[in-house]
Amino acid sequence: MRQSHVDPNGPMYYNGVYHLFYQYNPNGTVWGNIVWAHSVSKDLINWNGIEHAIYPSKPFDKFGCWSGSATIIPGKGPVILYTGVIDENNTQVQCYAEPEDPNDPLLRRWVKPDKLNPAVVDKDVNHTEFRDPTTAWWGKDGHWRMLVGSVRKRRGIAYLYRSKDFKTWVRAKHPIHSKGGTGMWECPDFYPVSVIGNVVGNPVKHVLKNSLDDTKFDYYTVGTYLEDKDRYVPDNTSVDGWGGLRYDYGNFYASKSFFDPSKNRRILWGWANECDKPIDNFRKGWAGIQAIPRTVWLDFTGRQLVQWPVEELNSLRGKEVNIDNQRLEKGDYSEVKGITAAQADVEVTFSFSSLDKAEAYDPKWVKAQDLCAQKGSKLQGGVGPFGLLTLASQNLEEFTPVFFRVFKSPNKHIVLLCSDARSSSLKSDLYKPQFAGFVDVDLAADKKISLRSLIDHSVVESFGAGGKTNILSRVYPELAVMNQAHLFVFNNGTEPIVVQNLKAWSMISADIK
Repeated sequence: MRQSHVDPNGPMYYNGVYHLFYQYNPNGTVWGNIVWAHSVSKDLINWNGIEHAIYPSKPFDKFGCWSGSATIIPGKGPVILYTGVIDENNTQVQCYAEPEDPNDPLLRRWVKPDKLNPAVVDKDVNHTEFRDPTTAWWGKDGHWRMLVGSVRKRRGIAYLYRSKDFKTWVRAKHPIHSKGGTGMWECPDFYPVSVIGNVVGNPVKHVLKNSLDDTKFDYYTVGTYLEDKDRYVPDNTSVDGWGGLRYDYGNFYASKSFFDPSKNRRILWGWANECDKPIDNFRKGWAGIQAIPRTVWLDFTGRQLVQWPVEELNSLRGKEVNIDNQRLEKGDYSEVKGITAAQADVEVTFSFSSLDKAEAYDPKWVKAQDLCAQKGSKLQGGVGPFGLLTLASQNLEEFTPVFFRVFKSPNKHIVLLCSDARSSSLKSDLYKPQFAGFVDVDLAADKKISLRSLIDHSVVESFGAGGKTNILSRVYPELAVMNQAHLFVFNNGTEPIVVQNLKAWSMISADIK
């Protein structure tokens, strides 16, 4: 059976079980015939697929059951709000679903009460671009609130709706936030983050994330939620729009987060789309995966989020190898032996003695992705490029480098993290992009930086500087597969680099049914 996985929907933790719903085409490897598939887990790593939760069956969702969110209502249990498509013109409304049996531990069957649907019909918005309701939150005034993404004349919009009973929703006079020139805001997400540490508490800031349909990246800002006005005001520490902060600078879109009360953490899911051809997906019988779930919290600076794979992932670690204090001169690359390099977890800290050799930074280099394309891993630098060569063939005909490069500007050093797929495969007809992001770190103090990469056959998911800048790449090697894949550390800069500490693990496969 051929199948396509797309947006994560309605993740939640309820009565000891993690639930993940997702946009799913059970009949093909392209988008279409979308249902809400449903999988359950006790540990976020091993999953069982159960009955589809939501599928087109009513006039209000006859032409599609699109993305949405789950909200757990005290004294009642979970409710799903999702987007229904009512006609061939793509007219979108927001719909309500609840478990048929709230006592079923797996919540296998969901119903859509006719008397409560559609839950939101709004004739005063762009009805073909009106979708993806968020998880709702309870206000001090006794009203529930939730957001729906939209656009009007290229202005991205997050409309806010209020309800006393979770059944009748009224749009607020003003959107919670909007921004001109950003296009359609898909899959909005809005949640509090603690100012200090990664435990939810006070004082708090808020995060507003939008998946921009024009660019297919997830952008976010950190800011202040003015509860009395139901307005969100981004801090001025990052750009509010296309040039702003991203959850991930690679194949990562339509993300959705939820609060996990069992461990007092916020968990983020994202869709990793394919980079190969539709015919390749047809041949292999599937397309699209979910990224490893990530814990997310506010960095101590208060300017950005930090992400890290959930701790449960460590349960898949098998054989471990270690490297300490290995010096890499210009042009050196050294193999990390003794692990399954096609399915591995690597944590490494690189250090260096001096930043004096860092290349001068050109102020015109505002787009990290363009800078990565220009410099790459093969072009010699000063401090860097240095990092990992993942999914590499023995003689380096194929490899996906994940690396840092340090530049010197008048007032500070600028650090670039790249994941460059251009050399990832001998196949010539693939989309092989270079992805990159700048890393907000001060290297002058301790002159070291860390990298973690999760390698899984066609996925390289990397976390720079403890999860400040993250890049997921989809790659499709022909030679560097299974036991023919290799892993190297490398340096192509004139400044010697020391692999201060490297730990790498062979990873066993999760139990996915």
